[in-house]
Amino acid sequence: MGTGTVVIVVIVVLLVAVVGWAIGVYNGLVRLRNLVQEAWRQIDVELTRRHDLIGNLVETVKGYAAHERGTLEDVIQARAAAMAPGQSPAQQAESENFLSQALGRLIAVAEAYPDLKANENFMALQDELTSTEDRIASARRYYNATVRDLNTKVETVPSNIIAGMFSIGRAEYFEAVGEQREAPRVDFGQRDAVIPPPSGYSGGAGPGGTAPGGPGATPPAPPTA
Repeated sequence: MGTGTVVIVVIVVLLVAVVGWAIGVYNGLVRLRNLVQEAWRQIDVELTRRHDLIGNLVETVKGYAAHERGTLEDVIQARAAAMAPGQSPAQQAESENFLSQALGRLIAVAEAYPDLKANENFMALQDELTSTEDRIASARRYYNATVRDLNTKVETVPSNIIAGMFSIGRAEYFEAVGEQREAPRVDFGQRDAVIPPPSGYSGGAGPGGTAPGGPGATPPAPPTA
């Protein structure tokens, strides 16, 4: 075998090795990108459930405190903003934080209505919402971990070369902006429940329909000062 043939063989082997490495890196990046998308879909499922539960909660409160119009409208508007399509993870997190703040004010108002606090549907919705908040927090941690793994590959040498060639970019974290750095959470004083993993949610429907004591019911008189 001549020198020229040896050189050609070496070059071919190197090319095959480089192509094999590039394919491996590309497949790894695609796998991470798919994991990020899958993790985000899990968050989206839980957020949809959260929005549905808050809608039912608002309807229940209306039956007892319809005159608390300002607080109710704040929650309705914040919920509509959170449900707006096409938001990035960062925008969604900010919308959810505004919704959490409005919901916190609604729960504070409910404290002034003993009959509302004792309403079975209201208590069931609180339990469901607390459980959903925990699942959102768990899903958020998993999502952010997959984003971190993808972004590390996209930003570091030499995998960033392959990422740039195939337009695989960084993903956004799902986290609050400003002072609130935690996932959107609403605390009903029931924080001892075990938090299931993101895949643990079976997708069962929460309370729905017209709530007892809802718009069609005769609201009891608010407590006198």
